[in-house]
Amino acid sequence: METSDEKLPRARAARRRTPWWFTVPAGLLVLVVLFTVAARFDVVPGWDDVFGEETRDHSGPALLQSIQDLSRYEGAAGSYQIVVDLEKDAKFLPDAIRGTRTLYVAAGTVSAYVDLGKAGPKDVTVNEDRTAAVIRLPRAALGSPALDPERSYAVSKQRGLLDRLGDLFSDNPNDERAVQRLAAQRIGEAAGESGLTARAERNTTAMLKGLLGSLGFEQVTVSYV
Repeated sequence: METSDEKLPRARAARRRTPWWFTVPAGLLVLVVLFTVAARFDVVPGWDDVFGEETRDHSGPALLQSIQDLSRYEGAAGSYQIVVDLEKDAKFLPDAIRGTRTLYVAAGTVSAYVDLGKAGPKDVTVNEDRTAAVIRLPRAALGSPALDPERSYAVSKQRGLLDRLGDLFSDNPNDERAVQRLAAQRIGEAAGESGLTARAERNTTAMLKGLLGSLGFEQVTVSYV
């Protein structure tokens, strides 16, 4: 028969025993870490096939919204790259509390075109022998800048505490539309200063002269008004 002195160490040992509600989660955490390390360093061949990531596309079919007949001749296109540094501050709060700053590298293209559809019957003059033609066309214009998502990316993002908290309740916490709009605007301005429209007019003139020359016209004059 055990005495009270012999029962006391056993009772203390029972109290020191780790509870199950702590042991089970700890064991699961160890297993997750082991699985992650094994998948990361390919410890077990074929491990990625079991626990690897799989992507499924559940997108619906594309819906046709409109069809437009275009009569534009794209005479030139330019590729541009720009670094945008966009900062938004609060008037009475420090940047650490409220404010954002994004450094964004944007790459995109801009096309320059001549709208041939705006030339009416009075803008085309042909002599009686059909050997000479005078064509008047509108000036070349720039299309909308198109950003390339494969070559555009955010280098760094700095956000205040309130902005970080707001991202937790936002449907799109990494929204970059503001910096992308600014990047497209800057690329459009760069295209306007690079002489892209003048090149488009020269290329359009060369195209028309070659086309009408193959039809027997010996003299072709193209002007832009």
